[in-house]
Amino acid sequence: MPGYEREIEDLEHRSGEPGFWDDPDAAQRTMRHLGELKARVGTWQEVAEAADDLATLAELAESDPDLSQEVGTEADRLSAKIDGLELQLALSGPHDASDAILVVHSGGGGIDAQDWASMLVRMYLRWGERHGFKADLLDSTDGEEAGIKNATMELRGPNAYGLAKSEGGSHRLVRLSPFDAAHRRHTAFALVEVMPEIDGDGDGEIAIGPDDVRVDTFRSSGAGGQHVNKTDSAVRLTHLPTGIVVTCQNERSQIQNRESAFKILRARLLERRLREEAEERARLKGEHTAAGFGNRIRSYVLHPYTQVTDHRTDTTVGDAHRVLDGDIDPFIDAFLQQQVGTDEAESGVLTRTDS
Repeated sequence: MPGYEREIEDLEHRSGEPGFWDDPDAAQRTMRHLGELKARVGTWQEVAEAADDLATLAELAESDPDLSQEVGTEADRLSAKIDGLELQLALSGPHDASDAILVVHSGGGGIDAQDWASMLVRMYLRWGERHGFKADLLDSTDGEEAGIKNATMELRGPNAYGLAKSEGGSHRLVRLSPFDAAHRRHTAFALVEVMPEIDGDGDGEIAIGPDDVRVDTFRSSGAGGQHVNKTDSAVRLTHLPTGIVVTCQNERSQIQNRESAFKILRARLLERRLREEAEERARLKGEHTAAGFGNRIRSYVLHPYTQVTDHRTDTTVGDAHRVLDGDIDPFIDAFLQQQVGTDEAESGVLTRTDS
């Protein structure tokens, strides 16, 4: 892995330069990244050594049949380890190790869509719990009769963004509507946005000028008790250059809401830049990229049968209720495996073996 080794050498050189620890937070991030790279390279080196040992053992087995079973056992163990490392390759992007911010919007389907959006929020919170992530609801707007119009949540933990990024797109629900007196089957949609969270100014990656943002405060309309409803604790940020608007009202303190709002704004600006770069790459390749509600990634059917299908990987799970309780890892793993294959093909790593 020459790319990682060069980066390790560069980071080690930087860490030895005078003034490196003048900014302790930046220095700690660099050292943490250095440690992650060393661990990753070390693991691949162990796999390479294990592969060499297995090849030697296989040669010995040719003259000693008693070793054949051991060769099979070691081959299975090595194969399983490589499968796990392939998923790590899909989590090697520049922001994959970051925490994640998810925004869920209700779409077409009226009250059912607003209820569906709240079901998705619960699904992601339960999924975060399964992975030991710290999950916080930063902002939400209640629906008129049920559910939510939109909600913003934060997931903090190792590779939170790298794992959650597969969830971005439109999610479709088919069920017998509990809001229809005739109990007919309805279809509802919700849009999920996934953004990487960056610390502070992102080391200059996302710069927000003091005159770029208009800050407004207002009384919270959400949960929080009398204190929230009687003080201007909610915060609305308007990023003037882009027109992006962010609100945060779930915290009791205006200071906390302001910090959370700027956190979301930085994530939105980064996501906007990453999306523009992806669209430009796709344009140069002549590819079409769908966005927003048109980009349907998954369907959840609760009637007349139960099944969840991911339309990008054709992964299907029959127990829809288990999925809605947070067990979405089969879809995430399939997406990451697909990304690994796509990246390898584009970089020319995969080669054809002639028979």
